[in-house]
Amino acid sequence: MDQSKKSFLGASSRRVFMMQVAAGGTALMAGSAALAQAPAMVDPASPQAQSLGYAADTTKVDAKKYPKHAATQQCSNCQLFQGKATDAAGGCGIFPGKQVAAKGWCSAYVKKAG
Repeated sequence: MDQSKKSFLGASSRRVFMMQVAAGGTALMAGSAALAQAPAMVDPASPQAQSLGYAADTTKVDAKKYPKHAATQQCSNCQLFQGKATDAAGGCGIFPGKQVAAKGWCSAYVKKAG
């Protein structure tokens, strides 16, 4: 093979390689962005949320229906809350794959130890 063909093939291979690297990087960035999105919030109108009396705001819980509810009870100080106490929302063991409002409440509330 003469020198000009070797040079052309080498440049072509490098060009293809660089295009593949760029495409791979773009795909990785898109995948990372999708993972960075927070899970959806629990819909208070969903059957599961309604059966547990979930409210996104603990002050709006029906006191007649849930007489054991106290205004100090909220998702952020519940044993099942998977976020930090300072987070606006976080995961919950009762609603897998969804987030609950930190100031929310449901009848599965269990006071966090400590």
